Amino acid sequence: MNATQNHIGSNKTTRRKKTEATSPTIGRICRLDETGKRHFRNPKRPKEISSDKETSNGFLKTTFLPKLKEDETATTQQNGRKITKTERDFYQSLSRLANHYGINPMPTKEFEYPYNIALSLFDTEKQLKSKIKNWDNIRLIQKENKTYFISEERCSTASTLFYIPVIPLYNMLKDKKRKKSAQLLLSVCFYLYRNADIPYYRQENSYLYWNYEMLADWLDQDEEIDENHLYKKELQQSEMIGDLMEQKISHRKNLEIFGKRLEKFKPKDDFDEECFQLSKKVFQLYNDYPEERYFRNAHFNNVPKQENREGEEYYNEETVVSMDKYVSFFADDKGWVYQNLIGCINNEFNEYSELQEPMIFKAFNGSDISKNSLDFENRLFEILIQLSTVLGS
Repeated sequence: MNATQNHIGSNKTTRRKKTEATSPTIGRICRLDETGKRHFRNPKRPKEISSDKETSNGFLKTTFLPKLKEDETATTQQNGRKITKTERDFYQSLSRLANHYGINPMPTKEFEYPYNIALSLFDTEKQLKSKIKNWDNIRLIQKENKTYFISEERCSTASTLFYIPVIPLYNMLKDKKRKKSAQLLLSVCFYLYRNADIPYYRQENSYLYWNYEMLADWLDQDEEIDENHLYKKELQQSEMIGDLMEQKISHRKNLEIFGKRLEKFKPKDDFDEECFQLSKKVFQLYNDYPEERYFRNAHFNNVPKQENREGEEYYNEETVVSMDKYVSFFADDKGWVYQNLIGCINNEFNEYSELQEPMIFKAFNGSDISKNSLDFENRLFEILIQLSTVLGS
């Protein structure tokens, strides 16, 4: 992963700068535990919160008419003219949103203000949640005397660390039985490394580089550990093989002959078939999105620049785990180095409560509606999980 002071969503081609610290990798994909100490762990859902008293449960089962919050209507002044304007803007914006997402809003105009709007919001959110894959929420705002919807779509990463181990790929290249599969995966990794711009841990401007450096400093300061100690050799191997594999992965021919490798490849067992199917997915993603970067829809602190509502001081302070900290190539998913790397990552991530994730915002205010989607991100993260699983098996 990449640690950087730059804004991830700025779509710059340079690899990101040094920051501070990160965490690990289904099979080998690790997740941030959102309960307790929030260590990275295998995916388990946290327990649902419920009342511990039977009398309370009766209240919880009661259904109430949704009540409109003040900030959702933007204004609730009892001025007839303003209410009429708010309602007109609301239903115009709702119509645009419904046409865009293909939903059928329930009729609510016969209800009095503000419950007509409250019911519409309740129904619209329910429909979007069940129909739109990446829907996150909608907001009703008032700006420049105009009321309209903004929808937010978000690619959920489920607190997963998308770390791709390169030492297993190195070992595959040395295995005659797996060499053809490994060459296919080299083409896969080239696309991820060069085109999707996923950080590589041996680059000084990457986030994980400094985590590995910190481990090296720890070992140097331990008087009981000499140059021949197993831990030092393991760390040195991570560095040397990492440098070698970066050269192999970054070779341009991996992309130039990607199609030919697929055409000539003949799977001999289930593992070969899995590598083959994964490589076909990546080749199709490359054809559909040849130059898109993994952070293209990332926003600093998950807030669009034009909606910096907390002021410049807040905006310049990083308050979420940026994507370059949980998407990266790294050395291996086993051993002392791996275990301690994960420990360092957990320590830093415990200071945050949210991950930066790909998001798109669409305003239904009469202007052109964005045609942007999260299709690339959905497919990319699925590929990263599958690749990490294949290399970690």
